Amino acid sequence: MAAGGSYSIVEYFGGDGGHRCGYCKHENGNFSHGMWSHTMTVQDYQDLIDRGWRRSGKYVYKPTMSKTCCPQYTIRCHALNFHPSKTHKKTLKKVNRFLSRGEMPVERHDEGHEDSLGEIMDSAHEEGVQPPRQDPLKIDHSEVQDISTSPDTDTTNSAAPTTPREDAAPAPEEKTPTVTPKPGKGADPSRPLGRKAKDIRKERRLQKEQQKQQEAESSSVNPVPSKSSSNQPKSLEEFITESLPNDPLHRLEFKRFLCDSPLEAEMAPDGPEVGYGSFHQQYWLDGRIVAVGVLDILPSCVSSVYLYYHPDFSSLSLGTYSALREIAFTRQLQQQSPKLAYYYLGFYVHSCPKMRYKGQYQPSDLLCPETYTWVSIERCIPRLEISAYSRLSENAHEGDACALKELGRVLVLHRRTVMPYAAYARKRKGSNDEKEVEQYASLLGQTCAERILLYRA
Repeated sequence: MAAGGSYSIVEYFGGDGGHRCGYCKHENGNFSHGMWSHTMTVQDYQDLIDRGWRRSGKYVYKPTMSKTCCPQYTIRCHALNFHPSKTHKKTLKKVNRFLSRGEMPVERHDEGHEDSLGEIMDSAHEEGVQPPRQDPLKIDHSEVQDISTSPDTDTTNSAAPTTPREDAAPAPEEKTPTVTPKPGKGADPSRPLGRKAKDIRKERRLQKEQQKQQEAESSSVNPVPSKSSSNQPKSLEEFITESLPNDPLHRLEFKRFLCDSPLEAEMAPDGPEVGYGSFHQQYWLDGRIVAVGVLDILPSCVSSVYLYYHPDFSSLSLGTYSALREIAFTRQLQQQSPKLAYYYLGFYVHSCPKMRYKGQYQPSDLLCPETYTWVSIERCIPRLEISAYSRLSENAHEGDACALKELGRVLVLHRRTVMPYAAYARKRKGSNDEKEVEQYASLLGQTCAERILLYRA
């Protein structure tokens, strides 16, 4: 139960049949277990994703790791220790050049798999996860006995698009016709020679260093130390704002709104100022929305659900850029809530080369599918090179600390009443759902199964 007195309520749908895999395109090789979440507390969802679950809308699913054709490992990045790679720095500079000077890069199809995928962080439907065909039951929370549900979250997301990503922004305005200039006669000898952008940046950097030295020399009393010295690498935040003038050609703004999801919005004394829940992070370029990221802010992490953007800006690598922005946002939230220190990127699929880019956000860990402990990705790669599915924990004696031990303590919701499964089984003599409930509870683990309500008709 959440601090506010509310429960998570789910319907379990099992997962015996295979379906088409969105990674390798196998027609029936993708196996997963799924459940419909009518409502979910942020702590329960945090514990679920730490056991390999993932949500797509209100459908929450867990790949059957030892059976599915392309095993999907939950991956998290240590946001506080993250330092951008060369590829990440290249993306940040590319976006900054566009913002400051209007230089739109020419889209190339050989820059990496992340760009060729349209840079969606995670979209379960596109990767072959299929919600149940039958419609979930409608549950009136107000009629559940002994449950004080919180009112519906005010989803102030009227400005956020809900259409597919090609409609995520208004159609581009008609461009004014350009006049082709007449052929010139060569360089004008009266003007200075053109200079490379690299030389200009170097000169600006030297000017900034000289200015800092002059300021340090002029302040003889209580000098303020510089945030970054020449011996320390630049932070992510410095790369994001690097080379941006005070009056850039384009302005990129960010707006954040609560959005509709099964997660209940929650404020906590030791939590971030924005609270916990699901949010739309909107990217506005010169007053025009160009991209929307969906984020879940949870007690220990920021979890990226997916991103969609206007196709006119695909050459800016907005998937990479938004991930870097979200890591910086996680670091900002950690200053308000110390335990919120990780950035979850969804699933890492080593057997699918186009999905390995998520391993570039380092340092990062993968979740062991048997012990549900975190293992550094560097230690996992050798094992995954041998076998697509692998127990990642190196401790042969380690097991699942939250393994199911007492089925009777699993909580169920029956006829608007909360009760342990043992009491439900006594009421429903001759019930044949014990194997199904045991499978469900084993996937959730003892702790979650004793908090989350399993709906029973």
